[in-house]
Amino acid sequence: MSGKILVENVNHPGYTERVDREKYEDMRQALLKVLPEDAPGLKAADALTALKPHLNQDLFPDGAKSGWWQKTVQLDLEAKGIIARADIKPIHLYRK
Repeated sequence: MSGKILVENVNHPGYTERVDREKYEDMRQALLKVLPEDAPGLKAADALTALKPHLNQDLFPDGAKSGWWQKTVQLDLEAKGIIARADIKPIHLYRK
């Protein structure tokens, strides 16, 4: 299944799901590009707005489904320790 990638979910340890690799990689690259390295980071909603211009329009025309993909990639990267949440509300994300 080279067109799929296995993702984790920080909220459900041990749970994995297969998703489209191309969309995952495009969203991952865009999300990591816009997240700052220091806490408190960027609000998740602001990150979504900031990353949309970096997405491949063939994969995400006019940002279609980008919210779902952002959350999927976010939870996977948190589970892998690549990004983290600041301890404030609403959710703020930053690169580790």
